[in-house]
Amino acid sequence: MSQDQQTPHHTPPPADLAAGKPVAVVTGASAGIGEATARGLAEAGFHVVLGARRLDRCAELAAEIGGSAHRLDVTDADSVDAFCAEVPRCRVLVNNAGGARGLERVDEADEDNWRWMWETNVLGTLRMTRALMPKLIDSGDGHVVTVTSIAALEAYDNGSGYTSAKHAQAVLHRTLRGEHLGDPVRFTEICPGMVETEFSLVRFEGDTARADAVYQGLTPLTARDVAETIVFAATRPSHVNIDQIVLKPRDQHSATRARRRT
Repeated sequence: MSQDQQTPHHTPPPADLAAGKPVAVVTGASAGIGEATARGLAEAGFHVVLGARRLDRCAELAAEIGGSAHRLDVTDADSVDAFCAEVPRCRVLVNNAGGARGLERVDEADEDNWRWMWETNVLGTLRMTRALMPKLIDSGDGHVVTVTSIAALEAYDNGSGYTSAKHAQAVLHRTLRGEHLGDPVRFTEICPGMVETEFSLVRFEGDTARADAVYQGLTPLTARDVAETIVFAATRPSHVNIDQIVLKPRDQHSATRARRRT
């Protein structure tokens, strides 16, 4: 029996979901930036609906912060539709699900890795935003926060699969700002640099030593650092739209240049 057959696809929503709290949806909420953002938004007074493929982690966190959790795979249109059907209203959407796989030259590119990165980062953001936009508008004060990367601003050798996906995700997000001008919805892009999460572990297919080496000799951002920035943007007065925030560790200058201590 598969894990999906064994595990329920949602947890029952607590009473406060229908009690008037503003609702925030966070994708990729089972770990890292998504988990930290869910905690921060809950502390700021939101009922947080957590979505990720690892429902067990989301359900545990939802119980801790008084939120609710549903299984979500942003690469699957049916999963997105089922998840969004469980969200009665939405004021904030945090498009956080994403990631990188591989680090190869273009002439050695793995198409399966590219396909996953584009499905997760680009089409996942498209599916979630398209599905929840009517509810965001209906809230009268909607806000879409999309976590891209400094890889959405730069290109670097061996990273074209990820940088091209993040560039596309960023352009998708920035286009929304003009298309919804006049609607009661704000749009914020968060562009983090080096953040020590599961990101590198996924990129290097579980190679812990290789993932750890990425952050060796410097102090990277933490998931909480990024989450605090997201919560700050989401809790500004309604007339304030923070279009874009770029944040990097003090030790990092660009995607390819960092100061490492020996």
